[in-house]
This record gives sequence, structure tokens and C-alpha cells, in this order.
Amino acid sequence: MTYTTAAVLAVLATVALDLLVLRTRVLAQQAFWIAYAIILGFQLVTNGILTGRHVVTYDPHTITGARFVWAPVEDLLFGFALVVQTLSWWTFWGAAAGRGARRRGHRRPTQAAGRRGR
Repeated sequence: MTYTTAAVLAVLATVALDLLVLRTRVLAQQAFWIAYAIILGFQLVTNGILTGRHVVTYDPHTITGARFVWAPVEDLLFGFALVVQTLSWWTFWGAAAGRGARRRGHRRPTQAAGRRGR
């Protein structure tokens, strides 16, 4: 399997995970896309340094050769999958923890603190 194939499969699996399996819909939130633009900027700078100084090199037979600024598109695809999966799992587990606490009769600390002052 080439790096390109693996990157595309990672993105497809991540989108399916977010929208269909976990149903966290991180990708549907405007806040995600704003945050991702910031992350992408730093990813491009980091990738530019690493590839520009030849710290990281790529076998030309395993990538398309297409680049966005300095970054091979495959790196950007893997980075996207990494960020989306991290946020999707974080959201999913946070919601699950909240549901479990409510079932046990516990309130979230922010809810309890907000009600004390009223």
C-alpha cells in the first residue's frame, strides 16, 4: 500500500467514524474549521522546516508528489485524520462520562457551581 492510499483511507475512515459511528459531528461545527485553519498553518510551518532541511524525506514512488506549500498532500491528509479523530473521541468520551455521571445522580461541577450563586 502506498502512503497516498493509506492517507486517503485514513481520511475516509475518520469521516465515517465522526459522522456515522460516534456521531459526534465534529466536522459539522464551524469552531472545528476555524481551529483547523490555525492547526494547518502550524503544520505547514513544521512540515516546511522538516522537509526543507531534509530531516524527513519521502520515497517518490509512494507519494503523488503534489505539495501544498511545502507539505506533501499525504502529510496534510494524515494530519487532518489525526486532528479529527482526536476531537471526535474526546467529544464522544466526554459525552459518555457526562451521561454516566448523570445516571449516578452527580452534577457536572460547572452546573453545580452556577446554581449555588442563584
